[in-house]
Order: sequence, then C-alpha cells, then structure tokens
Amino acid sequence: MHNFKDLKVWQKSVDLAVKIYKSTALFPNEEKFGMTSQMRRAGVSIPSNIAEGSAKTSKNSFANSLEISLGESFELETQIEISRRVGLMSENLSSEINEDIVEIQKMIMGLKTSLDR
Repeated sequence: MHNFKDLKVWQKSVDLAVKIYKSTALFPNEEKFGMTSQMRRAGVSIPSNIAEGSAKTSKNSFANSLEISLGESFELETQIEISRRVGLMSENLSSEINEDIVEIQKMIMGLKTSLDR
C-alpha cells in the first residue's frame, strides 16, 4: 500500500484537476452539463483512481486502477482537443494542459511498469 499523497503523479494530477476546474469556469453556461461536466469528471477521476488504487492490497489491483486513470487522461485529452476546435479553449491553454496530461500519462505508465516488475 502506498501513501497516495506522496506520489508525484497524484500531486500533478490533482494540480491538473484544479486547472481543469478553473479553465472550464470560463466556458459558457450552456456547456455546464456538457463539456464542462465531462472534463471536470475526467480530470477528477485521474487522481481519484490513483488514490483508490494505492489502497489496494495487490499490485494487480493497483495496476488496474492506474489503467483506469490512464484511460481517463486520454478521455480528457480528447475533450481538450474538441474544446479547442469548437472555440471553448484557446490554443495556448489547450497546449499547456496537453503538456500536463502527457507528463501525467508518462508518470502513470512508469508507475504501472514498476508495479509489473
């Protein structure tokens, strides 16, 4: 069992979730139940699954939770791209968030690889 708060990947993914909340606060009200909700759920799900997985007693269970986090990160990456294309998010902000997402994806894959050893 890991202390999830000590995991850099959890810390960075919490920072990402906060950034998503702040960014989507600028979206139009008509997106409240659309893209805003989807992006916030995916953003929160990434660190939440890391935390949940860290409490699992088996490495396989933790690795499975990391796979879910990874999937959520790719979902969020897709939502960022759509938001940029429809004009909800600037090119600069979408690039900045995508850099964060890619870094987190690499960290999740690295942690998963270390569990698989």
